[in-house]
Order: sequence, then structure tokens, then C-alpha cells
Amino acid sequence: MFPQHGPEAEAAAHPLLDACALLFLFRALARAQDEDQRIVFENQIIRLIADLVPCSGGAVILGETDADIPNDCVALPIYVRDKTGGLLAIWFPAEESPRLAAHRDVLAAVATLASAALENVRDVETLRTENQLLRERLDPGESGMVGGSPAMEKLLRMIARVAPQDTSVLVLGESGTGKELVARTLHRLSPRAARPLVAINCAALTETLLESELFGYEKGAFTGAAAQKKGKLEMAEGGTVFLDEIGELAPLLQAKLLRVLQQREFERVGGTRTLKLDVRIVAATNRDLAAEVRRGAFREDLYHRLNVLSLRVPPLRERPGDILPLARHFLVRAAARCRRRVDGISPEAERYLAAYAWPGNVRELENAIERAVVLGEANLLLPEDLPESILDAATVPPVPGALQTSIAQTKRDLILAAWRETGGDHNLAAAKLKLHPNSLRRLIRVLGLREILSA
Repeated sequence: MFPQHGPEAEAAAHPLLDACALLFLFRALARAQDEDQRIVFENQIIRLIADLVPCSGGAVILGETDADIPNDCVALPIYVRDKTGGLLAIWFPAEESPRLAAHRDVLAAVATLASAALENVRDVETLRTENQLLRERLDPGESGMVGGSPAMEKLLRMIARVAPQDTSVLVLGESGTGKELVARTLHRLSPRAARPLVAINCAALTETLLESELFGYEKGAFTGAAAQKKGKLEMAEGGTVFLDEIGELAPLLQAKLLRVLQQREFERVGGTRTLKLDVRIVAATNRDLAAEVRRGAFREDLYHRLNVLSLRVPPLRERPGDILPLARHFLVRAAARCRRRVDGISPEAERYLAAYAWPGNVRELENAIERAVVLGEANLLLPEDLPESILDAATVPPVPGALQTSIAQTKRDLILAAWRETGGDHNLAAAKLKLHPNSLRRLIRVLGLREILSA
């Protein structure tokens, strides 16, 4: 059989083109971000249907609906995964009543195309959600909890005992101590490890945004809600929700979260349907929640629900033995990210690190090491590579030994000579010494040359 040409082939091609166009338009309608776009796509769909059947108008309604359907129309459900995902309603003039059965067959085919399009959009949205969750779970920088101090060993033993349980956990500690890492370790060692871990920073979002982030929203719940969206609680189904900075949660949301913990159910913003929920809650705060309860800033019933088990992460000043192991751990990670070869930390730099109080805890230490790797030029991390705040605040005991004294004196002599030869031009002196100007500035500070050079 040879391929057809001429008017017969063109007539056969039109339905195929119409079907492709309808499939595209239904997808576009499901993804439309505002009402104007939705109206445009809906009108184009109705016009294409009018080319197939002699209709006088129609509507495409996505989502659940209780709209009244006139008697002079054919209304067909649009199914998505065996559930009603919308409605196709087409109006016909009175003279077409005898042929409604035939028209219904055509519209059934159109509704099937709509179902395929909506299922495709739903699949894409599901893949995006899964991708987002995988990105949250697969933190390339995370490689476990580091530290062998007695305080850390005690914490790790508690985590090992608590993780297999399914009760809520409250993680306490100062900012930067690693509370989120504790939460991730709890999840990784729990029976829920194969399901998502979803982290929410309660301090980073406004009350309205946090509510929609937590519970999701229905289409039309507020301006810009063009389609239904799942919340973080729903996305974490079967897994763990980590609520960071829980002490910042607004009173209204405290009440709603309490209901989730008590009844394990919630509604999306703008919705009326109650959804069941199976998640474990891990919360963290740097506040004294008991004190917040006493002054009326935090609900007592929610506090007790969260504080079934509590873990305290010790600040870095309480575990000084962990400073250098952590610094070396962060050095390896930072060097890999920056694609730099750094063989280790010099003894002088280690003394500064060990002598510093680290008010910003582990986070401050990690940032200091990364900054040193970025700015440093030698194969060892040197004191002049460290932030000035550490050099100024740390009380470092004098370095014993003639060799170290000789090295320091040689550095002073070279800097003083370059300073004289360049007439006190900082940038020229740095270039002569083959140093970055910032590195020279730090060396001048470390070696105590400021007053000499400014004289």
C-alpha cells in the first residue's frame, strides 16, 4: 500500500493535528500561572472543539468542582489516575439535541486527551517534588558528625538511642552548633531513612508564607494561587520534618502545628478536606523555650508535645578538643570545593584556632577555614590566612624554639626591606614579596609591625 496524497490525506491529517493541538493546550491550561493565561488557553480549546462538533460554547474546569451544569450541555469528567481531576462542559444549540449521543462520543475522546495531558503535568510535578526532596537529602557537604570529646560522645550515644524511636525530638543549642546535622543524623539512623527529610526554617518566612509552605494550598486560595500545591508536611509523608528555629513560630501557626502533632491531620490553605499525615517531627531552637512559655510567647501544650525527648548540642567552647579535628575536616572539604591543594594547617595557625573562643561555634569555624583556603597561597594554612577577628582575640602562648623565632624574624626583615624599597606603598610591597595585599596586611598584624611601618 502506497502513502495517500491529495484531499483525502489532508482530511485524515486534520483530526490528528487537532488532537495534538488539544493535548498541548490542555497541558498549557494545567500549567497556567494566572487567570488571564487560563482564559486564553480555555478559549482556544473551546474553539478547537467547535471545529469538531457544532457547539455554542463550553468550559474546562480543573480540580474538584460543585458548579451547576446547565441542562443544554454535555459534561464529561476528566480523570487523573482514576480520580476526577476536572470537568469538560460543552453547550449545544437546541437543534443539536437529537445528535447529542454522537457528539458525546467525540467529546469523550477529547476528555481522554485532557486526562493524558493532566496526568503528564502531574507526573512532571511529582518528579520536580522528588528532585527537590533529593536535593534536600543529598547534601554533598555532609559527611557525618565530627568530634571525639566526652561531650560529643555523650551526644552521639543519645542520638543512637533516640533515632530508632518515632517520638518528637527537640534539639537545643546555640546558633552554629550543628543542630540541623543532629536532625539529619536522627533521620538517617531511623526506620524512616528511606523516606524524605524536609527542613523548614521557621525564622526565614513570614507567617503567611510559612503557613502555605507547611500546609500547601488549594487553587484560588489567594491571589497567585493558580494551581494546587503540596506543602512541606505533605511532601515529607512517611519521613521526617525538621522545624528549625521553632521558637520563631507565630502563635497562630503554633496552634495549627499542635493539631498536627495531636491528631496527625491538616488541611491545605483554602481547603476543606482533612488530610492524614504520617511524619516524625524534629524541632530545633537556640532559645530557652521553657522561659518563652513562662512569659507567654510560646504555647505550653506545644512545648510539651515537642519536648518528648530533648538533645542538647554543646557549644564549641565546651569541647575544645574537637576544634582541630573539625578544622582539619573542614579544610579537606574546602580544598576540594576550591580545587586547591592544601596539605594541612601549620602549627602556628593551629595554636590560634585552639586559643579562640568561637562564639559562632562550628559554623564560624567552618567559614573561617573556607575563607583561609580561598585567600591562602601556601600549601599549608598559615596564621595570616585566618580572619583578623581570630588573630586579634586569640591569646596565643609564645612559640618556643630557636627555629620558629628565626622564621618569624626572617619574615619581619623581608617585609621591612620591601616596605623601604617601595617607599611604603602597600600594594608594591606585596607584589615584591609575591603576596596578595590581604596576606601582607595579615602578616603585618601577626608580626606586630603596624607601629614600625606607620612611624
